[in-house]
Amino acid sequence: MYKALYRSVLVRSDAELAHSASFSLLNLLDSLPGGGDLIGSLFGVRPKPATVMGLTFPNRLGLAAGFDKNGVGVRAMSRLGFGHIEVGTVTAEGQPGNPKKRLFRLAQSEGVLNRMGFNNDGSEQAERNLQRARRQIAELPEDRRPIIGVNIGKTKTVPLEQAADDYRVSASRLAKYADYLVINVSSPNTPGLRDLQTVEALRPILTAVLEETRAVDSSDVRSTLGHVPVLVKIAPDLADDDVLAVCDLASEVGLDGIICTNTVLDRSVLTGADRELAEAEAGGISGAPAAARSFEVLRLVRSRVAEDMTVISVGGVQSRADYLARIAAGADLVQVYTGLIYEGPRLAQKILGR
Repeated sequence: MYKALYRSVLVRSDAELAHSASFSLLNLLDSLPGGGDLIGSLFGVRPKPATVMGLTFPNRLGLAAGFDKNGVGVRAMSRLGFGHIEVGTVTAEGQPGNPKKRLFRLAQSEGVLNRMGFNNDGSEQAERNLQRARRQIAELPEDRRPIIGVNIGKTKTVPLEQAADDYRVSASRLAKYADYLVINVSSPNTPGLRDLQTVEALRPILTAVLEETRAVDSSDVRSTLGHVPVLVKIAPDLADDDVLAVCDLASEVGLDGIICTNTVLDRSVLTGADRELAEAEAGGISGAPAAARSFEVLRLVRSRVAEDMTVISVGGVQSRADYLARIAAGADLVQVYTGLIYEGPRLAQKILGR
């Protein structure tokens, strides 16, 4: 039914509008008496608990950052079977993002091209939304309460040399509401952001965020590690040596994990009409075209970091086989996003089973 709806209606609509409409509908249904239970009965999965970073996840599959940028639909999205929801990317100050049109389907390749530009309502509003989200998920059975990750990025207007202070602001407001916190320095859609992945630029950002998370009162920390876990999200376009350098830095400063990877810039992962479109438009590519490099970086990262450092894999995971391959390669958790567009709301069921 979903495939027919996609071919006949969704593929003909504006991609960003379709996303907004479907997300709003899911939130509406979840808010109605019995609506959330109905969604869960249709699309949910049985809990398969896993302990990662001192947190008990209902399962190892999560929703990547970018879908729920402001933390307004955590409970609703968890009804689709995801064991964790990563909110964001949130910036210290609200910003509209890049001009529209900024989201494009790459239908032949089952991918997406986006240049959203961290459009979000800012960390103050996210703080209020996350307070509400925590109250909402507390109403769920304990074994079905999703883990909430919060992904933070740099405000576009803040100069690169002031990035550490900007990330600090977001961390200070949001860390107490996050089960884990992610430092995003890898989106291609904020000018200069990927330059922050160099060891010299990244170190003060990691240090600033770690200082804020370590200052969170113990009563607000849900991880048995005794602190809010912090991870960094890296780009697939980094050279292998640079990936290894980030791994070494993460280990040195005491990060809890690495997320690999963000969207890819390399247009050679596409062919035909999709490549023509991507070469004419700026932005990063996600979905199936990003899978090969994402998998390569996963294996590289896992081979470099200690066993107790968490590695989360995202990029082109659209089937159970994809998921199992990432787990076998050493991923502690796996995330999806673009697959929802092409596989529909039963994606978690298809990957994890009913």
